[in-house]
Amino acid sequence: MQLTQQIRIFPTLEQEEVLWVLSEKCRLIYNFALAERRNAYKNGVKGVTYRKQQNDLPTIKEQYPEYKWVYSKVLQYVLKTLNADYKSFFALRKNGYQDAQLPKFKGTQYFTTMVYNQSGFKVEKRKVAVSHFYNDIPLEFVVPEKFSFIEDTCIKQVSIFSKDERYFVAITYEVEDPSYIDNGRYQAIDLGITNIVTAVNTTGKFLVVKNKRPDKYWHPRIIKLQARRDKCIKCSNRWKHFDRIVKHYQKKCADQTKDFQHKLSKKLVENTKAHTIIVGDLKVKSMAHSTKVPKHMRKGLNRATQNTGSLGRFVHFLTYKAKRVGKSTIEFDERNTSKECYVCGKLHDMPIWKRIMNCECGNVITRDKNSCVVLMKRYLSQNAKWTGYQEFLDNLRYTAKGKTRVPSPKFGYGLEDSQEAPSFRVG
Repeated sequence: MQLTQQIRIFPTLEQEEVLWVLSEKCRLIYNFALAERRNAYKNGVKGVTYRKQQNDLPTIKEQYPEYKWVYSKVLQYVLKTLNADYKSFFALRKNGYQDAQLPKFKGTQYFTTMVYNQSGFKVEKRKVAVSHFYNDIPLEFVVPEKFSFIEDTCIKQVSIFSKDERYFVAITYEVEDPSYIDNGRYQAIDLGITNIVTAVNTTGKFLVVKNKRPDKYWHPRIIKLQARRDKCIKCSNRWKHFDRIVKHYQKKCADQTKDFQHKLSKKLVENTKAHTIIVGDLKVKSMAHSTKVPKHMRKGLNRATQNTGSLGRFVHFLTYKAKRVGKSTIEFDERNTSKECYVCGKLHDMPIWKRIMNCECGNVITRDKNSCVVLMKRYLSQNAKWTGYQEFLDNLRYTAKGKTRVPSPKFGYGLEDSQEAPSFRVG
């Protein structure tokens, strides 16, 4: 398993100048390769691939010696990034996202990330050093003592990037993750906007966690400042003042959302005895383009699901944190889980503003709880977990009647399981 540690660095003025020179050469290589691909498409020329552009690098270096300043692996990774951008574009178009845009040219105001993979870097004695051939100024940065653990691990990659006028080095290292063992306990999670997590385990216990939504606090303030900024002459001192505050507020909002997701995903993994966590295969992009959502609700929905990585990133956090402790996260098909009654199986018309399912069979339940129950039933039945499937249904019936049922000893549960997955507050 590979993890990445982000560390802030403080380059000197001379080192900062070298970094920007190298970044500019990476930017130009990206733009030239992108222009070559676009021209080839317009003229009907085939064969302009990553392999072809990589093989052209030695010729480019002979014709333009300044590109020799950059370590060869870094330039190759720039071309890999462009190739990955194109693959992402074609994959989105293939999946029906017609609004997907082709990769764009990089501007001079942005620092181009430099990635050293396999070679060109050295990490030892709390120092990170990367190679270049621009001048004799070494790109060597001090690593704080709390990150000294990276010396004893297998380092795969070192990246240097800039964000908000600050510089960072990202060290990717490999750790040995514990093996996954199925202990017969499962937890299904339905993700949402109001309740970010609605979960049920095989004992029939539910867990509901409210979404913190710091964007509701910050966005009104950001909008007011943006309105004041836009009335000023662009790039004037007053415009820069408001722009700096807007970026600061945006960063605060994003950091608070990310912090909440980190804490919640860690507590979810640590506070469940289930070794298998089932999450709905949520297609966040399709939610933004859904024609079933009224126009007056789309803006708030898009902001809640995409603007700060609210849902897609949370699944990623949950997956890697579970893997680190020997648990597994499985993304399972959640189509119609909010519409299908978990008791009789009837499909209901459940628009996004309808929060309660009232079925003719007598089942009255919130759509989020119904969704996670259906998700658990589908997983257990489709993966031949018949013992767990029947046990889950029995426990669910007892829970619905307001009773606590201790599962049979042959299934491997103890008395303490009646307290599994308690409600808790994060942040």
